[in-house]
Amino acid sequence: MNPKPVAIITGASRGIGRAVTLSLASEGYDIAAIARTSDSENMLSLQPEAEQRGAVFFPVGLDVAHTDLHDEAISSILGRYGRIDILVNNAGIAPMVKKDLLELDEELFDRVLDVNLKGPVFLARRVATEMIWLREKIKDFKPSIMFVTSFLAYTSMTIGIEICISKAGLSMASRVFADRLTEEGINVYEIRPGLIETELTARRKEKYDKLIAEGLIPQKRWGKPEDVAKAVASLARGDWSYSAGTVFEVSGGMNIKSII
Repeated sequence: MNPKPVAIITGASRGIGRAVTLSLASEGYDIAAIARTSDSENMLSLQPEAEQRGAVFFPVGLDVAHTDLHDEAISSILGRYGRIDILVNNAGIAPMVKKDLLELDEELFDRVLDVNLKGPVFLARRVATEMIWLREKIKDFKPSIMFVTSFLAYTSMTIGIEICISKAGLSMASRVFADRLTEEGINVYEIRPGLIETELTARRKEKYDKLIAEGLIPQKRWGKPEDVAKAVASLARGDWSYSAGTVFEVSGGMNIKSII
């Protein structure tokens, strides 16, 4: 049994996942970092950064959409550490080609929902069953599962609707998991980022720079991956242990509805 708590982060190699990985390493967690490729340049550079923060780092290659490979991945993590304390379901993609609602491509739709919704739901289910078993094995065990969604869970976008639908579904999944797992001693939270500066949003930076300047975000700036990582770290410390099922908005106020 690993002497330190262990965190699994999906989509760990870049963006929000990378920032979360380093933040949890700093919080005293050993890391199981999941990405589609375990030996990519990003993963290889992430390992020493996590280790500099005192973490043991275990890279796991897994496309979360392939639910038939979840058992193997979780078994390898348990074989390495013997425990799982936190799952941060962060992996997500946008469609390779964004199309209008009336030109929706079924294959692209399925791919986005497999990665953004189906994969995280079934991975969380798999991890939750292990956490329930581990309750009797680990003293002061405080497991939690976090779903990273998006402001697009409640915001319509008629081009690229796959993201909106997948994130809205994941938001409800977070609520249902919280409802079911609280009685098992597992706290479940939703973390809902706004516009975050990552490789995923870089392609439309000029457009969103203009919208931000015009008031799209009350705090008038892009979010950083580290903003989301701070929320994860706070939850991991147990600062919100009596807030199971809560949505933590990290969007600079994009959730504020105003008529002025």
